Amino acid sequence: MSTTDVRNDEFPSEKLETRPSHHLHREITLDNNIQAKVQNPLHGIPHDELVTVAQEFCVEHGMQDKTDFVVKGALIAQNPGAFESIAELDAADREVIHRERTHKWHQPAALYFTIILCSVGAAVQGWDQEGSNGANLSFPIALGINDNDPDPAVAATNQWLVGLINAGPYIGASLCGCWLSDPLNNLFGRRGTIFICAIFCILPVIGSACAQTWYQLFICRLLLGLGMGAKASTVPVFAAENTPASIRGGLVMSWQMWTAFGIFLGVCANLILYQVGDIAWRLQFGSAFLPAVPLLIGIFFCPESPRWYLKKGRYHDAYRSLCRLRNTELQAARDLFYIHSQLEAERELLHGSTYFSRAIELFTIPRIRRATLASFVVMLAQQMCGINIIAFYSSTVFVEGGYSEKSALLASFGFGLVNWVFAFPAVWTIDTFGRRNLLLSTFPNMAWSLLASGLCYLIPNGNPAKIPLVALFIFIFAAFYSPGEGPVPFTYSAEVFPLSHREMGMAWAVATCLFWAAVLSLTFPRMIGAMTITGAFCFYAGLNMVAFVMIFFLVPETKERTLEELDYIFAVPVSTHAHYQLRKSLPYFINRYILWRRSATLDPLYDFEEVDEKTVHNIKV
Repeated sequence: MSTTDVRNDEFPSEKLETRPSHHLHREITLDNNIQAKVQNPLHGIPHDELVTVAQEFCVEHGMQDKTDFVVKGALIAQNPGAFESIAELDAADREVIHRERTHKWHQPAALYFTIILCSVGAAVQGWDQEGSNGANLSFPIALGINDNDPDPAVAATNQWLVGLINAGPYIGASLCGCWLSDPLNNLFGRRGTIFICAIFCILPVIGSACAQTWYQLFICRLLLGLGMGAKASTVPVFAAENTPASIRGGLVMSWQMWTAFGIFLGVCANLILYQVGDIAWRLQFGSAFLPAVPLLIGIFFCPESPRWYLKKGRYHDAYRSLCRLRNTELQAARDLFYIHSQLEAERELLHGSTYFSRAIELFTIPRIRRATLASFVVMLAQQMCGINIIAFYSSTVFVEGGYSEKSALLASFGFGLVNWVFAFPAVWTIDTFGRRNLLLSTFPNMAWSLLASGLCYLIPNGNPAKIPLVALFIFIFAAFYSPGEGPVPFTYSAEVFPLSHREMGMAWAVATCLFWAAVLSLTFPRMIGAMTITGAFCFYAGLNMVAFVMIFFLVPETKERTLEELDYIFAVPVSTHAHYQLRKSLPYFINRYILWRRSATLDPLYDFEEVDEKTVHNIKV
C-alpha cells in the first residue's frame, strides 16, 4: 500500500502528515444515510489488505514493536462478532475478547479513577448551584434587595435582581464559559481544561462568600459560570472518550448522578449552616469550594483522552493511555486502530478547522447538524421539565407551601436525597433500556406529578394535608426525573458528535442547557409573584408533554454503539427518523401496549449487520 500526503491547509491543527491510501468500501456516506445502515469503517477491506494496512500503520507511526497486537486488533475491529474464527488469534487472545463481553464491568483501576474524578467534577457542579438555594432565604435582605418588600413595585424589582444573581453562573456559562471549552481543550487537552475549570470553581466561590453588595455577588457568580460552563462541556466528553462502548452510558451518566450528589451535599451544608446566624448565607455560598480542591489535584493522575491524543497525531501517547484504560494490550491496539480508521472516515466532514468554522459546521454539515438538533432537544427538555425550579428554589417553594424556614430546608434535604438515590438505577438501565426509552417513559410521569404538586398549593393553609402532599408529589417528581431526563442529556450530548467537532458540539449542548437554566432562574421569582406557585407548576407540567413529543420525533437511540458507529446513526435524515416513529413505532406501541396485541412486531430502523456480524466476512484469504 502506498501513502499520500495530506495538504496542511486541510488539517492545520493536526500533525498527521501521511495517511494510508486505502478507501473504505462503503455504500453510504456520513452526510445522507438514507438506508439507515450502521457500517464498520473497516467493512469490505480484504483480509490481506487489512493486514498490510495495519502493518504500514505501525511503520508510519513508529510502533513496529506493537505490530502483532495492531494486526490482531485490526482484524477483531473489522469483525467483532466473529473473533472466534480469526486464525491469527490464539486461545489467550480469544479468552480476553470473550471475557470482555461476559465481564463488562471488569475494568482497570485507571478507568474507574478517571470516572471517580469526573464524578467529583459533577459534584462541584451540583454544590455550586445548590449553595444559592439556602442562601436565597437570607442574602436578599442582607444585601438590601428584599424580594418580599411591602412595596409591590420595589418587591417586583428585587425579585428580578434575586433571579439575576441566581442566574449569574448560568449566564456566564452559557454566554462564555461553554464556548471557551473548544480552545481550552485544543490547547491544554481534557485534563488541562478541567484543571483550569477547577480554579474558577474555587476562587469565585470564595469571592461570593465575601461579597458586600449585590453586584459584587453577581460578578463573582458570573466568574463561577466560566468554570462551570467549560467543565460541564469537558468532563462528560472526557468520560465518554475513555470508556468502552458496552458500559459508556452507565459510567458517563455518573455526571448526573454525582451532580445530584453534589446538590445533596449542598442541601446538607445549607441545613448545617442555617443556624450560624447572619453569616449563614456567606458560608452557604462559600462551602461549594470544598469538592473543587480534590478535582484540582486528582485530575493529573488520570490518563488523558486517547482520542484527543489521536486528534493531535500523538499515537504513542494514545496507545499508552489506552493501555491504562483497557485490560490488555490487544484491546488497546484494537481500539487505537479502530478510532484511527473512523477518524479517516470522518475527514470527509471537515471543511475547515478554525474555531468559527467548526461552530458554523454544527449547522451546515448534515451529519453534525442532526447531532446538534438532538443534543439541543435533550438539553432544552431538561429545563422544560421544571426540575430546576425545585433545585434552585426548593427552599422558597416549600416556604410558599406553608413550611417554616427550618422545615423548608429539611424538605429540601429530602428532595436532594431522592434526587440522588433514584439516579442509581440509570447506571444499569441506560445501556439496556436505552437513552431514548428512559426519556419517553419519564416525561409523562414528571408531568402528572408536577401538576399534582402545583394543585396541592390550592389546599387552604390550615389543612394539615397540604404540607405532606406538596412534599410527596415533589419527591415523586424527583424520583421520575433522576433515572431519566436527569442522566441522559449530558451522556447523550457527550457521545453524539464526531471527534472533529466534539468540543464545539458539547459546548453548544451545555450552553443550551445552561442558557435556559439562566432563563428559568431569572424568571421564576417573578413568575411566582405574577402566576402563583400553582400557575408556575402547571405551566412546566405542560412543557413536559411538549418535550415528550420533541424527543419522540427528533432524538435517535445511541445505546451500546461505539462513538464511531454513531456517525452512521446521525447520517440518517431527520425526516426518515420522524417518519419511522410516526408510521412504525407509534402504531406498534398502540397495538402492543394499549390494545394488548402480543403478535405486534416492529421492524428496526437501523441495520447493524455490517457492524455486528456473527459470521466471518472478508476475513479469510
